[in-house]
Amino acid sequence: MNLVWSALVVAAVASLAVAAMLMVRRSAPEGSYFTDGDRASGVFGALATGFSLLLGFIIFLGFSSYDESRVGAENEATLTLQQVSTAQLLPSDVSGELTGELVCYARTVVGPEAQAMSDGTLGDAINPWGVEMFKTISSVQPKTDTEQSAYDRWMDQTSQREQSRLARVHGAEGIVPAPLWFALFLLAGVITVYMLFFADPAEGAVTQGVLMGSVTLMMSVLILLLVFFNHPYGDGVGRLHPTAMERTLRLIEAEKSAVGLDIAPPCDDHGVN
Repeated sequence: MNLVWSALVVAAVASLAVAAMLMVRRSAPEGSYFTDGDRASGVFGALATGFSLLLGFIIFLGFSSYDESRVGAENEATLTLQQVSTAQLLPSDVSGELTGELVCYARTVVGPEAQAMSDGTLGDAINPWGVEMFKTISSVQPKTDTEQSAYDRWMDQTSQREQSRLARVHGAEGIVPAPLWFALFLLAGVITVYMLFFADPAEGAVTQGVLMGSVTLMMSVLILLLVFFNHPYGDGVGRLHPTAMERTLRLIEAEKSAVGLDIAPPCDDHGVN
């Protein structure tokens, strides 16, 4: 989340609301437009409670989706690293090829996929190196018990990695449908307008400004928080980045050097063939 822009948005919304309150205050009767302040406060409490419950529930769902994406990315990176080790136990004619394709898979996650998720354009696109690995493993005919065990383990890890990728990608799609956004902004507008009826020239301008500004500031901050959870990928504080897969790429290179593997991945640094 870009904190500077967020702060500017909150300040602008609160300032406009305070300005509106002070303008209405000039022509408002003493004691506000309400003749029964207790009844008006009760209605406001009902509005504010409904808005807070709805927004709080959606933010909780947003955080759950955010955390699921984060955990999915970490699990995907861990499984990719584990599959590098598993590949070395498969027949020698495919182990090097699978290792190179795993590196390309990881580079694609870090490069094009991360950018597409940040832009919100990933959609239903698949990682092309997942398909290449499927083609490669389909030709394997295990001959020893070790190769058979490694083959079974590879297939299990592939299934788990794909599930983790789905969890990671899910967070980029956004969880809040248009009707909910409409309801939230409608309720926020109703509360803001309702607050204007509390304009009272008998009270000080600062008091009236604080009354209006604090409510609109609270609503603005919570809605911006929801926007953040709805699109957790990109640049800015708290955004999700492919740090786990970047770490996996470094570990793969370290392991290759440690065991003396000389494998050239069939792709460039961005995972492109």
